Amino acid sequence: MNMTVAKSDISASIPSAPTPPAAAKIVPLPLKQTAMNTRLRAGLVRVASAVIPPLVMIVLLLTAWQLLCMRPGATLPPPSKIWTEAYDLIVDPFFVAGPQDIGLGWRVLTSLQRVAIGYGLAALFGIMLGTLIGQSVWAMRGLDPIFQVLRTISPLAWLPISLAAFRDSQPSAIFVIFITSVWPIIINTAVGIRNIPQDYRNVAAVLQLNHFEFFWKIMIPSAAPYIFTGLRIGIGLSWLAIVAAEMLTGGVGIGFFIWDAWNSSRLPDIFIALAYIGIVGFLLDRIVAGMASIVTRGTSAN
Repeated sequence: MNMTVAKSDISASIPSAPTPPAAAKIVPLPLKQTAMNTRLRAGLVRVASAVIPPLVMIVLLLTAWQLLCMRPGATLPPPSKIWTEAYDLIVDPFFVAGPQDIGLGWRVLTSLQRVAIGYGLAALFGIMLGTLIGQSVWAMRGLDPIFQVLRTISPLAWLPISLAAFRDSQPSAIFVIFITSVWPIIINTAVGIRNIPQDYRNVAAVLQLNHFEFFWKIMIPSAAPYIFTGLRIGIGLSWLAIVAAEMLTGGVGIGFFIWDAWNSSRLPDIFIALAYIGIVGFLLDRIVAGMASIVTRGTSAN
């Protein structure tokens, strides 16, 4: 009897091996690698679908351009001649050989400085004025036709007025940028404010928000897609305006470079400058579109 009790005590004192929890699952390494490879392939497919079609079209356009401009009597240079004669501008955009002999990279940066000032002032003034106009039906009806007329005036038409007012090329160019890009910002901001749902206004009244809280928490988030639409249009107009203004005001900007190249019969240099202008304009639009996607959480159309 004592032997039996001793054996049972000994067996009870031996700890049993722990059993793994039922919810724990061990994923084999090959399955993890397969999932990573699948995500990688999906990412590569997205990149390829976004990059390959434009590259194919560019190659086709350059080929057609080359064939058309190689014919006898062609007045425009083919891409091969542009590459040969404007090689330095392509491969070294930041060289400095003199006060006016600088690379296109520096010229673009000079133009972007003017755009940053003029467009920044237009964005600030346009959003503030558009917010005020959007809250008044009578102000919207009275000022909208005037804005629609003013926004159709060419940037070059504003240049003589700005030169007469400022007597200097630098502020004149900035004013042309401002006056060209401010109208779509004002109009779109006002429309966005007018389209704020009445339910949002009712909630603000129930919560007893003051004017600043209503502006920051209700008006700006609700009208953000409209505001950024105006900002995207405005940045494109700003870049167009500075190129046009610099052709007449001079300096070291990209616009004056095109005009100087035309007077010197350097057509290949003009084509390279046009490529710079197009690429920079595209990047500016993408920057504003990216900001819109972040602020509006993807509700703004890109």
